[in-house]
Amino acid sequence: MAIENFAHDANIGTVVRTANAFAAAAVHIVGRRRWNRRGAMVTDRYQHIEHHADVDTLMRWAGERGLAVVAVDNTPGAARLETADLPRDCVLLFGQEGPGVSDDARTRSDLTVSIAQFGSTRSINAGVAAGIAMHAWIRQHADLGHAW
Repeated sequence: MAIENFAHDANIGTVVRTANAFAAAAVHIVGRRRWNRRGAMVTDRYQHIEHHADVDTLMRWAGERGLAVVAVDNTPGAARLETADLPRDCVLLFGQEGPGVSDDARTRSDLTVSIAQFGSTRSINAGVAAGIAMHAWIRQHADLGHAW
């Protein structure tokens, strides 16, 4: 899991808590080190969290480990999460509430997926999107008969 923190996004705490619920290996925060921990509900004390100064650092980190970067953003041309084949070894990348994933991150990602939405709002909360995307990964790759 990774999330860009370019305007002190309050959703980071929710993403950390959700990542913990799905047993994500780590949450990577790109950009500012400071974030609102209230939404993490204390999971930030035991969920592994890494910081990257910028998108380039995250991309280099992922590349060195053979991890695909999957941007989750409702932009034109994005594959539908509901039908996309997510890579088993990947980092799901989320952007800030509102503007979404930065252009640099989206351009450099291996895949961009969007979550189908049919209402009048432009986007759903980043914490909610993280939960939906992680569950999609779980449905495709988790061995539900065994502990992680």
